[in-house]
Amino acid sequence: MARRGSSSRSGWLSPLESEGCMNTEVSTIGFRNPQGYEVQCGLLQEFEGGLDPLNPQANRIPCHVLGYGEISTVFGIDTVGLQDLAFKRMCIFKSQEEAQAYLDHYIEYNCRLESEIGLHLPPYGYALLVCDVGRPVFYIIQKRLLPASIGNQAIYWLAPQEITLLFKLALRELLKVWQYNQSHPDSKVGIDGQISNWAIADFDPRHPSLDETAALYYLDTSSPLYLQAGVEQLDPELFLRSAPPYLVWILRLLFVKDVMTRYYDPRKVLIDLVANFYKEQRPELVPGLVATANTYLTHEASKLSIPGISVKEVSDYYREDEIIWSLYLSFRQFDRFVRRKVLHREYPYILPGKIHR
Repeated sequence: MARRGSSSRSGWLSPLESEGCMNTEVSTIGFRNPQGYEVQCGLLQEFEGGLDPLNPQANRIPCHVLGYGEISTVFGIDTVGLQDLAFKRMCIFKSQEEAQAYLDHYIEYNCRLESEIGLHLPPYGYALLVCDVGRPVFYIIQKRLLPASIGNQAIYWLAPQEITLLFKLALRELLKVWQYNQSHPDSKVGIDGQISNWAIADFDPRHPSLDETAALYYLDTSSPLYLQAGVEQLDPELFLRSAPPYLVWILRLLFVKDVMTRYYDPRKVLIDLVANFYKEQRPELVPGLVATANTYLTHEASKLSIPGISVKEVSDYYREDEIIWSLYLSFRQFDRFVRRKVLHREYPYILPGKIHR
């Protein structure tokens, strides 16, 4: 949820109002290096201390935005010691206790994906920082992969039959999750299977090819959705933190339950995965991928008894999703304008520019 309040000392906003910790002291209260890397915490603290949400590239430490999420921004920090890593920054927490609870869920989620389900994750770590004004900021730190290896870009390097194979390899990984959930109904794991969340290990764009033995990395672990004794562990209110205040009640009523449950539903995950090819400007692939998905459900995933999907379902889902998220971004942009230009307050989130869908 977006937050409002009065200014505090020296024109600063209260710690719950400013996304960044600009020009304040930043300390580390939790940290883990990605395997094989030695992150210089002092550099990350300096980066956070100089971050301007309105112009993040103006940081004294050179950086660029790699991607945007609803509750996060992914940075590449282009300085020695950090340049081989991706930093997913989350500033949605109201207290250190809340941030620590998220960290515990994040660790458990990664453990389940890797150790219990058998997915491959890039080397990862984390940093839990706090500003001297009390604001906790959480960074997920991952090995930065070759952009061409990430699914939504790889589909422009691969031949059509290899794109189909990439899709089948993603289904193979998703099947591991679905089989785990079938065997552990009270401790299910949610997953967002869209093509941009997968990366091809050891992919070489100079010789773009793919075979059945290729391994995929799963990238998106920032929404640690899992059940414990049948109860969702992640606080659903975190998904509302970036919403304009006047939308929170309706999003809570109509949207949060769907968001929190769709990633446990194999059929919805599959429809979302195929629909993602519309967003990635490859609509001509959708009919063939629907056929491939249905064949996979009939054979490899037959024990799960998942009904087949249709092109119309995928198309309808995408059009609805496109309208919802386009409107949502417009509302957030309007909220930023009101807070900055009318109320003369900081806007607490970094927004993307125009998204091509």
